[in-house]
Amino acid sequence: MLELEQEAVVAGAEKILETGADPLEVVEKGLLPGLNKIGEQFENEEIFLPELMKSAQIFQEAMKLLQPKIQEKGLAVKKRGTVVIGTVKGDMHYIGKNIVKLLMETSGFSVHDLGVDVDPFAFILKAEEVNADVIALSALLTTTLVGQKDVIEVLEGQGKRGKFKVIVGGGAVTKDWADQMGADGYAENAYGAVDLARSFVY
Repeated sequence: MLELEQEAVVAGAEKILETGADPLEVVEKGLLPGLNKIGEQFENEEIFLPELMKSAQIFQEAMKLLQPKIQEKGLAVKKRGTVVIGTVKGDMHYIGKNIVKLLMETSGFSVHDLGVDVDPFAFILKAEEVNADVIALSALLTTTLVGQKDVIEVLEGQGKRGKFKVIVGGGAVTKDWADQMGADGYAENAYGAVDLARSFVY
């Protein structure tokens, strides 16, 4: 992944699946460490946007193999809980959000993904429409963190704060920030986000 060698990454994923490996573990221990490192390199200006985009493309190609296997595992899981997820206004990052979505679906949640650059009101409208238990807000950039706070403030303004659990995550998010804005929970990684959501609905 770090060498941005798409064929090698996809072939490696294929090979390890043939051994009967857990496809979620392939994502968590195989692909994500590389992606995280690339994210750090980009933040430190050691690499630039073309390399970042290439890494996302490689990840998506590998996921074409892995996702069906992960979903097969998830089919047997009883549905419990509904989550509305998205990346907040002004932020176009989606890889972390997509991984959280995938893990939540395979853990039995019904997940409604609003995509990226999502307006605060759109989160709330969707949560009302699907009677969500949890609203999950992703932000990778420090400059877009305020988008998470905006959702909580709109909920409070509409008198609906108690209706939904709001969880936050993403590259720029810290526990201090989550506490400061009054989120119901913060997760450092995708598995943490699933555990958090579970704790609210199980």
